[in-house]
Amino acid sequence: MGLLDLQNQWESIIYSASLKRIGGAILILVLAFLLKKIFSKVIIVLLQKLTQKTKSAVDDNIVEVLDKPVQLAFIIIGLQIATQMLLLPPEVSLFINKVIRSLVLYTLFWAAYRATDVFTALFEKRALLTADKFDDMLVSFLSKGAKALIIVLGAITIAQVWFKEITGVLTGLGLGGLAFALAAQDTAKNLFGSVTIMLDRPFNIGDWVQTPSVEGTIEEIGFRSTKVRTFAQAVVTIPNSVMSNEPITNWSRMGKRRVNFQLKVSYQTTAEQLQQCIQSLRTILENHPEVHPETILVYFERFGDNSLNIFVYFFTNSTNWKKFLEVQEDVNFKIMTLLEELGIVVALPSRSVYIEGAKSEVPKEVL
Repeated sequence: MGLLDLQNQWESIIYSASLKRIGGAILILVLAFLLKKIFSKVIIVLLQKLTQKTKSAVDDNIVEVLDKPVQLAFIIIGLQIATQMLLLPPEVSLFINKVIRSLVLYTLFWAAYRATDVFTALFEKRALLTADKFDDMLVSFLSKGAKALIIVLGAITIAQVWFKEITGVLTGLGLGGLAFALAAQDTAKNLFGSVTIMLDRPFNIGDWVQTPSVEGTIEEIGFRSTKVRTFAQAVVTIPNSVMSNEPITNWSRMGKRRVNFQLKVSYQTTAEQLQQCIQSLRTILENHPEVHPETILVYFERFGDNSLNIFVYFFTNSTNWKKFLEVQEDVNFKIMTLLEELGIVVALPSRSVYIEGAKSEVPKEVL
């Protein structure tokens, strides 16, 4: 439609409608705006005062959710009545009716979108009462999934107002439809990745995890991606399609933490001293309240280049990093005290040097 045709349409509208009808339409629109203001300034404020007296916050959230959509509904109703009063030409009337229908649908889906926050807050409150963190993940996942579903349904429903066969329109897009389909592949992958994470439950919110690409604490599990807070306090966002296909080490689910080292003592240590040292080490670890009793290994492992090597292998009961270090430190101090009591010296790296041509070839120890 050209500018001249558009001008002719508006001229026909003005001439076909009497001044009385135009004035009535304007009055209806003004009244709609006044009702909108009254609703927002009086009715909503009154409802908020009433809901504040109740113990539950659900009614407060419901009032907040309905505020903006109902205000828009007053404008839509006023526009509908004003349009009917003007007796517009069929083409213009059909166009405005489509606009009004689109606004009505938008208002409904907008209210539904805002209502998801109310239900999310309600379910989150109940999820906090349980010890299992799976329901926390589920609430976040379902909330974002519901919002995405509302947006998609709303867009398709509004598009059907303008196009009778929305499928034919999408098919007619050609390359645009192909590009849309290709772009949707990543969304579908992330969606299936989210479902996989929810079903397998390899981690919960707050767990310390490590993957080939990131290490940190799970902060949020979303509909499309997972957010990980690194130990440098940076937030890394990983698509769920990637997260579900990577090997994940969940350190928070360790039942115990391993300690593994070699105690190297000097070659001046006698066999009796070495046996006594090994037996005393086993006794220290077996009697320690923070050492896991299931696996304690202390053995004379090998003759090293510069030392006699005692293999020490055990686990701590606590998986907490700070507690683990405290237990390891306590064990180390007990080992030092034991070596002092037995008169055993820890071996130091050394090298023997032989000087040729000397009257007597006496090896010199160089530390």
